[in-house]
Amino acid sequence: MEKVVIIRYSEIHLKGKNRGYFERVFSQNIEKSLKGVKHETHRLSGRYLIEGFDEWETEVILDKLKRVFGIHSYSVALKTASDMQHIFAAAKEVCSISGSFKVVSHRADKSFPLNSMQISAEIGGRLLSENKNISVDVHNPQFTINIDVRENGTTLVFNEFFKGAGGMPVGTSGKGLLLISGGIDSPVAGHMIAKRGMSLECIHYHSYPYTNLQARDKVIELAGVLAKYTCGIKLHIVSVTHIQEEIHKKCNGEYMVTILRRFMMRIAEKIAARCGAQCLITGESLGQVASQTIEGMTSSNSVIDNLPVLRPLCGFDKDEIIERSRNIGAYEISIQPFEDCCTVFLPKHPVIKPSLKTVIEEEEKLDVQALLNEALSSVETVVL
Repeated sequence: MEKVVIIRYSEIHLKGKNRGYFERVFSQNIEKSLKGVKHETHRLSGRYLIEGFDEWETEVILDKLKRVFGIHSYSVALKTASDMQHIFAAAKEVCSISGSFKVVSHRADKSFPLNSMQISAEIGGRLLSENKNISVDVHNPQFTINIDVRENGTTLVFNEFFKGAGGMPVGTSGKGLLLISGGIDSPVAGHMIAKRGMSLECIHYHSYPYTNLQARDKVIELAGVLAKYTCGIKLHIVSVTHIQEEIHKKCNGEYMVTILRRFMMRIAEKIAARCGAQCLITGESLGQVASQTIEGMTSSNSVIDNLPVLRPLCGFDKDEIIERSRNIGAYEISIQPFEDCCTVFLPKHPVIKPSLKTVIEEEEKLDVQALLNEALSSVETVVL
């Protein structure tokens, strides 16, 4: 009898003739997530088994697997030989000492002499005969014993189904470049897109010395949170101090944020071309702040030449975003009180509905290409 972890995948079973590709990427992601943990991974009819690990590392394995996109559910099981004596011994091992229960059996091996109903009835009867503190309740049991008789002569016996991260394996939907700030929204946006199978790289803008190095470290920590879901991540850090100083000196202050956003999008598109990203991703939510009106988004989009801009949070309110931030483990980092570049030279009354014509007129006061070149020369890349 051996302790194993059963992994069941999510949407991959819908992929028809392309399923093999998705399964390969899924398997690779599992291996990446478990790097450093002694284990073996085996494929078993639409399932994967993690075996050969030290029992004391079970919780470590479960913690890593809960962040692997593509997993529908997983269970800790006992693997035993497919005969009733061994199956009963495993059922006894996972059975609670008291309470109501039921046995649910699945027989993939049709040569096994008993069918699913007979397996459940016999194992349940034996358990009842040995323990007077348990009772059968097939409708609302306090615990369930699941028996899965596989085709290879082994049987898996377990209690719980743990919910996986769902979605698609990261790397099956191309690559995107996430504009990540130190706030709550952008890590959530990145997590949502990664769940649909997109691998990520991140870009962050800083305004040192107007913002301190703790703000930079905070963003690295947030990118590290995402890296746990994406099998690693690259973070490109770009200085925009000189751009903000020039806007502050030469342009109408009310347009500071709007013009800065346009520079950010231009820089992001250049970095995306370097790293092979096929889209830009932002944490914008419609109407949340002055720069996130439809007019502000139109202004930002107008400088992008080739790439789509994905805004997965566009229809979310703040409470929904905060809840997701907590769930992915980013919230406590995001609320650390270190300001990002968007707070530098912030006007008292930023324009809410910028006219694109006026924005362009203000921007013509700047040497846009020279400012872009200086920013692109400052790129620092951190691998997480």
